[in-house]
Amino acid sequence: MEKGYIHVYTGNGKGKTTAAVGLAVRAACAGKKVFFGQFIKGMKYNETKCENYLPNIKFEQLGRDCFINKSPDEEDIRIANEGLQRIKAVLLSNEYDMVVMDEVTISLYFKLFTMKDLIEVLNVRPYSTELVITGRYAPQELIDLADLVTNMEEVKHYYSKGVLSRDGFDK
Repeated sequence: MEKGYIHVYTGNGKGKTTAAVGLAVRAACAGKKVFFGQFIKGMKYNETKCENYLPNIKFEQLGRDCFINKSPDEEDIRIANEGLQRIKAVLLSNEYDMVVMDEVTISLYFKLFTMKDLIEVLNVRPYSTELVITGRYAPQELIDLADLVTNMEEVKHYYSKGVLSRDGFDK
């Protein structure tokens, strides 16, 4: 049985979810089963359509509308904790070769659950399951735990010139 590794894609630059989607597509095209759980995000972004074309990928929203410009409320906390338990059940099922926890570090940053809660879930990961964690503000404890860490650094972004998210490229 091949060992699965823990990837963390973090930083303030664009491309964390996109990198995870790319890896998920690569795994699915190799015949692997992928579960892609999106924390925070409640809107169906275009990447969720992958499951219409690649039967080995399953997407689930584990959050509601993004609250980056406001404070999370009790409902956000409840939904995030349910999402964490959903990931735990997915890992325990041993049904997937790869599990993505998209934007889970944002959930940590906004204190929707604790690092201890996350580690408890990570500890049930089967030996061969590849795990991908994305989001800004990855804590050092998670970076230390990971096998691969990529920091996406923003050098320049058209958003600073007033360009909003574009369909198919940013969402």
